Amino acid sequence: MAGRTDSTPETQLEVSASLAPSPASRASICRGDCKVFSWVWERRSVAIAYETFGTGPPCLLLPAFSTVCTREEMRALAARLADRLTVTLVDWPGFGESSRQPFAYGPLLMQSFLGDFVARVFHALPAVVAAGHAAGYALALARTRAPCWSRIVLLAPTWRGPLPTAMGRSSEHWGWLRRLVRAPFVGEGLYRLNTAAPVIALMYRRHVYANRVRVTGELVRTKQATARRPRGRHASVAFVTGALDLVPDRDSFHRLVRRPPAPTLIVYGADTPPRSRAEMESLAGLEGIIVRVVPGSLAVHEEHPEVVFQALGGFLSQNVGGGT
Repeated sequence: MAGRTDSTPETQLEVSASLAPSPASRASICRGDCKVFSWVWERRSVAIAYETFGTGPPCLLLPAFSTVCTREEMRALAARLADRLTVTLVDWPGFGESSRQPFAYGPLLMQSFLGDFVARVFHALPAVVAAGHAAGYALALARTRAPCWSRIVLLAPTWRGPLPTAMGRSSEHWGWLRRLVRAPFVGEGLYRLNTAAPVIALMYRRHVYANRVRVTGELVRTKQATARRPRGRHASVAFVTGALDLVPDRDSFHRLVRRPPAPTLIVYGADTPPRSRAEMESLAGLEGIIVRVVPGSLAVHEEHPEVVFQALGGFLSQNVGGGT
């Protein structure tokens, strides 16, 4: 299947001394109060960057998958939630400040990571706030490991990668592009072109932020630095070409969302691009779902954290108990 490696996957929560990240590698992926969750996939050590702060019941914030995405996109929202919740921010494998091993990234890897991370880090049932493609993974874990979440918030949820959405072709069609981008030299050059500052700025102005004025030079430079961390192209091309799509079609995504095992709120931006917005609007009639529409686009939580915080309206702190 697209996005999976050929060898048998192996995961474990504890890593041996020979596989654990060295103090130098920990310093290279973490800043401030960042911690490292040591994880193993296919006998390779993966250092996962995460941090926890605040007071109250636990809440995990999962950033979207994207070339430029990192837990930083959730920080402003997390800071507001931290007055009444203990929030945990994490970078997915291959993204942000976590290790960017040259895996053929796919759903099995991401599902395995999320299940292991939640099982190891949380000692009480957390709420979850999941953005973009992370929404499907949070819902899938809730289906396979109930009870898993005390409450679920999905921010601008998506199930289909950018190229399949734009071009109407499935993930399998883009296998040639994944192989090309993952190849040495040629792939590195192509990825560098795709992460040029003008390309990132255009992406943010077209469909990530609703207000073009917010797409400043400083923002673009920060996003470019994230995208151009060493070996960043492997997870990025998997997302862009649909190899991280957890489900094949809308009906399958609806089955994940319908009658969720925990109270669920969906928040998305009124200025979301038409194709993605149509998918989000289709969720409104599903049983057991609350939907709120606010100003913004695909990165509504990053562009308008205060608006999203107000839209939550205490939803996350209702009837949740226990700490981490």
